[in-house]
Amino acid sequence: MTATQPVRGAGIEPEPAGEPLDVPPTAKARTSGGGLSLRRLPYLAVLLLASVLFLYPFLWLISASLKPRTEVFDNSLLPRVWRWANYSDVWSYAPVLQWVTNSVVVALTAAVTVTISSALVAFGFAYFRFPLRNLLFGLVLATMMLPGAATMIPVYLIWHRIGLTGTQVPLWAQNLFGSAFYIFLLRQFFLSLPREYFEAARVDGCSFFGLFWRIALPLSRPALVVVLVFEIQASWTDLLRPLIYLQDPNLFTLPRGLKAVIDTFGNGGEQHWEIIMAASLIATVPLIVLFAFAQRHIMNGIASQGRKG
Repeated sequence: MTATQPVRGAGIEPEPAGEPLDVPPTAKARTSGGGLSLRRLPYLAVLLLASVLFLYPFLWLISASLKPRTEVFDNSLLPRVWRWANYSDVWSYAPVLQWVTNSVVVALTAAVTVTISSALVAFGFAYFRFPLRNLLFGLVLATMMLPGAATMIPVYLIWHRIGLTGTQVPLWAQNLFGSAFYIFLLRQFFLSLPREYFEAARVDGCSFFGLFWRIALPLSRPALVVVLVFEIQASWTDLLRPLIYLQDPNLFTLPRGLKAVIDTFGNGGEQHWEIIMAASLIATVPLIVLFAFAQRHIMNGIASQGRKG
């Protein structure tokens, strides 16, 4: 009860529901809307400034992709001449549609395989009790400290011995063994699920795989979406592995294709940076669309992980 509420009778009585409080309009503004807004103004200003700083490179990329070649680096945010033909030139100079298709196939395959394999391993660590469980889980987490460069050559020699270099298989098949970070993320989520659900299912005759497929996975949808989106983003922007394993332009993913475009139009001969900027924007837009559609699930998944420690 506020100081402006009337006090009736000898004691303090609760204010009836729906009765308007006798609070002056100016006091309401200070205590609710106006005062809070004034206190938040510095934070809003900082957030606005940070947003501008983060958005400026993307706005510059959009602007540069619409400029003529001679004006790409003139530091003006608005093109003097809007050259929409840069985008049609990209499709005519390089098989961008083929590269986009390859990236979609590789990213989706990599994301689905790593999500299922990581969830299987994480469920095993979360549900079953067996000797040395914590030690084995610690070893899995320790692999996150191993730099990728340390395993690059041995892994390449394995794929070369199998005869799969020069194909897209090494870009996603490594995910069949799971990822230490995703295993840790999903195990924490599985541990938060009520164990009574699994025990009741076991009484009804459900198999161990049924516990994983019919109970654990449906209840862990936010965490699975987070893993799926993170892996799609990682595979979509991966340049190193396509550079190592792919030589045929028809098999290039989009980052590898952009590298070929830069080699063709950037470093040697006539430099068409407007083509490179347009191609870079084409590669960026799908990730923005993906995040826009999956934003709610990503926030829910991350928030639930934070609440559950």
